[in-house]
Amino acid sequence: MGLFNFFKKKEKNKKEKYKLGLHKTREGALSTIKEILSKSDKIDDNLFDSLEEVFIMADIGVDTVIDFINGLKEEVKNKKIESPLDLQELIMDKMFEMYLNNEIVNANLNLNPDGLSVILFVGVNGVGKTTSIAKIANQYKKEGKKVLLAAGDTFRAGAIEQLSIWAKRVGVDIVTKEAGSDPSSVMFDAIKKAKDEKYDILLCDTAGRLQNKVNLMNELSKMRRVLSTNLDGAPHETLLVIDATTGQNGMSQAKVFKEVTEVSGVILTKLDGTSKGGIVLAIRHELGIPIKYVGLGEGIDDLEVFDIEQYLYGLFAEFFEE
Repeated sequence: MGLFNFFKKKEKNKKEKYKLGLHKTREGALSTIKEILSKSDKIDDNLFDSLEEVFIMADIGVDTVIDFINGLKEEVKNKKIESPLDLQELIMDKMFEMYLNNEIVNANLNLNPDGLSVILFVGVNGVGKTTSIAKIANQYKKEGKKVLLAAGDTFRAGAIEQLSIWAKRVGVDIVTKEAGSDPSSVMFDAIKKAKDEKYDILLCDTAGRLQNKVNLMNELSKMRRVLSTNLDGAPHETLLVIDATTGQNGMSQAKVFKEVTEVSGVILTKLDGTSKGGIVLAIRHELGIPIKYVGLGEGIDDLEVFDIEQYLYGLFAEFFEE
């Protein structure tokens, strides 16, 4: 197989993965869009109200939907669009523009080109944080990188054990301490080991309790300080893990973590398990944080680098069907 065909096949596989992963949203909340457009005689307020209702049901978020619909109305007016079916392409274009927001949005992680890269993972318990760390560790190991994990959620013995099991399964090293230890001391030991033994990637887990924002902020600030003191630029990424199936509750979590630490990107897990996959646009529009990875299945290889074009195709695949 030639290189061109290899990449073409890879793109096709990714396209199918997004299409399959977003089928619940496409066949649930967004399933009526094509019908609404094809059955409408004209573009009027009734049509926009129907679209607004569908987008809110898809968890795009009320504020985001209102801004989106207003932008759509303006575009229709400026381009003198009269046929409701012509809105199909316009909806996708406007969502693409809304996600980018006049910026170059890079889903690839910001790695240190001169040595060790440190990635900090934050998020509440149960969102798939540990599994996401394992999947990213597996990806980097496959690329030939030397990977180290740091079990910084010392609040729960189960979290340490779970990450240790994943480390063994993936075949990477891990730094742990007993439950109840200071998580910053785990970060100190991990970054020392990573530097001394020439690791390429250090992936750091953290506790996910939200009951006390002040404690959470202090804990995360201390961990970041330990990392940055021992390596310039660390952490190079702070990734917030959100479970897509929690919908607007996930947005509330995101707002708290954005308040207490410097989040550089989002991992959206279980996107294949929800009919409300529009949360991607709400996160980007309301919080200004880019999506870095999306979970499109349970397998070790089912955490995909986020691709806005493939995401929109997955949401609106029926637009391309005759």
